[in-house]
Amino acid sequence: MILERGIAKAFAMNDATWRRHANPWSVWTRVATLPLWVLAVWSRVWLGVWALGPVIVLAFWTWVNPRLFPVPDATNNWASKGVMGERIWLNRDRVPIPRHHWLVPHLLLALTLLGSVLLIWGLVELAPWPTMLGMALVFLGKLWFVDRMAWLYEDMKNATPEYRSWAVSNACVDVPNTDSGRP
Repeated sequence: MILERGIAKAFAMNDATWRRHANPWSVWTRVATLPLWVLAVWSRVWLGVWALGPVIVLAFWTWVNPRLFPVPDATNNWASKGVMGERIWLNRDRVPIPRHHWLVPHLLLALTLLGSVLLIWGLVELAPWPTMLGMALVFLGKLWFVDRMAWLYEDMKNATPEYRSWAVSNACVDVPNTDSGRP
């Protein structure tokens, strides 16, 4: 949990940032950066030191992404629920979570870590198979983790007033039909 909180702290994820990151555009554009990271690091072969440019741009993008998009109009979607579940996961020592939510997220974080090690090894050695396998494991681990966090959010969304306050809905008010059909 120290590592997870450290990462959140490094990204300066306060309440406003988390709310903005719950925008599906933030989630999906951030997911899409992994292949760009791989390409940027691999580009050192043909760009040399100039490959630092794309790496710096991606590092900035990764940091600014949760701040860039507006708070979503609705959070009743998978991506938003996953982000809100991640907040609950990070807060699990303060507000206990159900036992059935403990094991699989830890295994998925381990899978993502294994994928990261393979990915980094592949990028350092410029070896395609560990790079591709590592990237696949990182994607699998992270997306499955987000899915588990969406489930966690569904189970915990009413556990505290704070968690309840995160939900946003763009549901329209039902207006009675006053048209009598006359011209």
